[in-house]
Amino acid sequence: MSETIFSKIIRREIPANIVHEDDLCLAFNDISPQAPTHILIIPKKPIPRLSEASSEDHALLGHLLCMVQKVATEAGLTNGYRVVINNGNDGGQTVDHLHLHILGGRPMAWPPG
Repeated sequence: MSETIFSKIIRREIPANIVHEDDLCLAFNDISPQAPTHILIIPKKPIPRLSEASSEDHALLGHLLCMVQKVATEAGLTNGYRVVINNGNDGGQTVDHLHLHILGGRPMAWPPG
C-alpha cells in the first residue's frame, strides 16, 4: 500500500485531534468536517479500501464497527449519527486507507448524494 496521510497520522508524523486509540485503530476529528461532529476511525493495519479487506480482517472490521458505537457515545451523539465507508473512486474515497466516517450533531438527509 502506498503512503497516505493516515499512515503519517498513525506514526504521529502529522498532528491530529485524536479522540480514541487502541492497539487496532485510531479515531480523530476530521479536518474538513461535513457535520458538527465528524470523526474518522482508521485501522492501524493498512487496508486500502473495504473491497480489499480479506477474510483475515473479519475481526478487525467488527472491531472498527464496535469502536463507532464507543466513539459516538463518547462524542455525545445521543440523537443518532451516520456511519459512512466510501469505497473507490466512484464511492467518493479520497484517501487509499480504509476509514469510517461518523457524522452527527444534526439531522441527516436522504439520499446522501
